[in-house]
Amino acid sequence: MSTTDEDMNLTFRKFKDGESRRRDWKNAIFKADTSHKCPVYVHRTPPCQGSCPAGEDIRGWLQIVRGVEKPPQDMSWQEYAFRRSTDANPFPSVMGRVCPAPCESGCNRNEVEEFVGINSVEQYIGDTAFHEQFTFDAPPPLSGKHVAIVGGGPGGMSAAYHLRRLGHAATIFDDHEELGGMMMYGIPEYRVPREILRHEMDRILGLGDIHLRLQTRVGRDVSMEEVENEFDAVVWAVGCQTGRKLPVPGGDAPNCITGVDFLEAFNTGRMGALTTERIICVGGGDTSIDVVSVARRLGRIDTENVTDHPEDRIHGYVAHDSAMSAVRTGADVTLTSLFPKEEMTAAEHEVHDALNEGVTIMDGVMPVEVIQDDSGRATALKMARCEFVDNAPTPVEGTEFVLEADLIVSAIGQGGDLEGLEALDNGRGFIDKDPFYHVPGREGHFVVGDIIRPHLLTTAIGHGAMAADSIDHFLRHQQPIKRPRVDVHHFDLLHKLQETGLEPEPYGGEQTRGTSAAGFAVHNYEDRSSQEIISHERLFKGHFAYTPRIRRREHGPGADEVIGHFAERMEGLSEEQARAEANRCMSCGLCFECDNCVIYCPQTAVYRVPKSEKATGRYVATDYSRCVGCHVCADVCPTGYIDMAMGE
Repeated sequence: MSTTDEDMNLTFRKFKDGESRRRDWKNAIFKADTSHKCPVYVHRTPPCQGSCPAGEDIRGWLQIVRGVEKPPQDMSWQEYAFRRSTDANPFPSVMGRVCPAPCESGCNRNEVEEFVGINSVEQYIGDTAFHEQFTFDAPPPLSGKHVAIVGGGPGGMSAAYHLRRLGHAATIFDDHEELGGMMMYGIPEYRVPREILRHEMDRILGLGDIHLRLQTRVGRDVSMEEVENEFDAVVWAVGCQTGRKLPVPGGDAPNCITGVDFLEAFNTGRMGALTTERIICVGGGDTSIDVVSVARRLGRIDTENVTDHPEDRIHGYVAHDSAMSAVRTGADVTLTSLFPKEEMTAAEHEVHDALNEGVTIMDGVMPVEVIQDDSGRATALKMARCEFVDNAPTPVEGTEFVLEADLIVSAIGQGGDLEGLEALDNGRGFIDKDPFYHVPGREGHFVVGDIIRPHLLTTAIGHGAMAADSIDHFLRHQQPIKRPRVDVHHFDLLHKLQETGLEPEPYGGEQTRGTSAAGFAVHNYEDRSSQEIISHERLFKGHFAYTPRIRRREHGPGADEVIGHFAERMEGLSEEQARAEANRCMSCGLCFECDNCVIYCPQTAVYRVPKSEKATGRYVATDYSRCVGCHVCADVCPTGYIDMAMGE
């Protein structure tokens, strides 16, 4: 992001010229308007949390990292941030590396200069937990209920984690040799170090009473009926393990494979090198970027065996001599996308890295035909420029061209594999759910993750938490509760007060006039976080100075160094950098103790609560006998925490 002196001098005032609700701003501050309204402190959800599919309390753990919210006694801030983060998502190291971060797209800081590096701080939290060997709190005693979880990917592991924290045992069925699903078999190790992934999964298993049945496929090795009879509930977290073939003539050629098959062959070690010179990947999302990046790293080797085909290595039919494999040259790798580069669904930095590594990206084009030789093998892919008509890509007549290829990889979407589980199939290769993640018409069956609708790893993690809540109600013979409008993990002021020994006094039911002197209530505080996400328009953005984002250092190879480069590209933040980046958080919707309201109140009506009563979210209060309703405190509040709504 380039900057100019003009950018850095912007004040980002609350109102643009001509749009202010006050015609005479200076006099309004110094003379003080009056009204019947007084401040009320309103907690709302920031858009980062509202955008997070896992529902993490992002603002909460950023507040801990920056030192605004203090940990309990005898606990480091790093461990406290880890516990707040993993209350929703037990994979901070993994997600800090690979999540495409919709939270950062939603971040209100984008209205000042650039989003807070939420992913990078989350990686710091997760990596610190890895090095310091932080563990989860001991789970509650077992309820006597036992849940089957079919699929050990992010959704299934998340469900097991949250179920055990609710007191229920679980058994995970998975047809692979290891847990992890797409985290293990779909994402290359240079993006997710396997040591860290295995550690985060082992930490979940360390809660106890989470059992494994690996290399066991439900519907083949064990029937659905057997699982139903053995367990009190079933979670279907089978993911989408099949890729979509190219939907064009010739798309079923033997050397037209899917991105899912390509990446699994690489991640299981079946494919250590390529025997093809020209590779085309059709896609534009994260999977396609992984395919082309892996292809550039593998390079190609020459073989004299004319019966060897590139797809044979992917399907596990061929092994090459290691000495021959050591002599590699770069493969010619092309990625094609329907959309322009800036609109591709892959993360922007991943696209940049692929280009730097020597991948050719052709955007705004679509495949129209696979050209085959006499034996039926693909030799080229006919492409055309495309335009969208009624939201569907359509080739532009007269723009066709041909790209020669030895291997064509389709990374245009994934589907479910419900062989043996046809009773669950909704007719489209997926499983339906109701609002509580229950499979309609099948009591005790729940579903999470991509098999509902392919999306992000983080989405599957969020499904696991919400399904666990519904399963808990089912096992306790309770009706599921309606999910809140803003369905994420929220800061809980009452929990914070209990943690710091400031729990309100019991309420005896007596009638009082107001609560300013009452010990049973938090004076003029309202929690709307489960209903409202705070917009940047409520913030006083002029409070925040231009502060560039602290970026993680990357060691991405260039086109000449990429072959055989499988080291991790991303270098995590230091403690100092993590705290500095967290300090860029604007704490949207919750007080971060800036003192503006205290300093600018003309009537000295706003005051800091005594230190003995102070906690996050309970830093200031208002003496209504002094307040004249001038609105100044609300106007200068950077976080939008103050509403003028209360008083006589």
